[in-house]
Amino acid sequence: MAQIRVQGPEADLEEPTIVEGFPGVGLVGKIATDHLVSELDMRYYASVHCEGLPRIGVYRGGDRTARPPVRIYVNEEDDLLALQSDAPVSARAVEEVAGCVTSWIVDREATPIYLSGLPSEREDDRPGLYGIATGDAGDRLEEHGVDVPPEDGVVTGPTGALINRAAQIDYASMGLVVECSPQFPDPEAASVLLEGGVAPIADLSVDVSELVERAEEIRHKREQLAQQMQAMGQDESTQAQPQPLRMYQ
Repeated sequence: MAQIRVQGPEADLEEPTIVEGFPGVGLVGKIATDHLVSELDMRYYASVHCEGLPRIGVYRGGDRTARPPVRIYVNEEDDLLALQSDAPVSARAVEEVAGCVTSWIVDREATPIYLSGLPSEREDDRPGLYGIATGDAGDRLEEHGVDVPPEDGVVTGPTGALINRAAQIDYASMGLVVECSPQFPDPEAASVLLEGGVAPIADLSVDVSELVERAEEIRHKREQLAQQMQAMGQDESTQAQPQPLRMYQ
């Protein structure tokens, strides 16, 4: 049965923001969300058991604790939730996962920030960051100076399904799209997501210097998951793509 199960004490939240980190192109959303969880010392709050998610146990080196692959973390001081995922979501499961997660978000009256990457062959330029919205959330993007996308586009994978679901029910959500490597994990693009979008919108203080300084190490650690994403194919992963024939993941 699809459900999101709270682990431990309930969180005392007022008007929470939730940041989504399903894996996608460049792993930008995952890297950004993983960094938030670590940097802000967020507490493991809930396990996600939506139909279609892989039934696997995830563990960390130096720790015996095994947990489900998709989890939600909380920082009550910052009124913040973060969805962390250690597994790709197949195309067959995205609709069910989007409905399951969205229902939980709406029940808690949380404002989602969905993260995706736009494949780009940039060289030394700072990655561009763009914002899209559903419901009445566009004003918050304007308030924080997040640029409007310069081209038509679509968002695919689980992030696209979540945005689609929010649009269907006219629920306020924001989507941040950053230019990133189409082939490799991109910590620099993830740092732009955090510094230029997530931090100001959610009123957070987040040090992203480690993402840039340790980019090669982080890229190496995330390479295996990136290869899994490529094996699944882009249509089954989160990605942004301008139309025609380009997408946000």
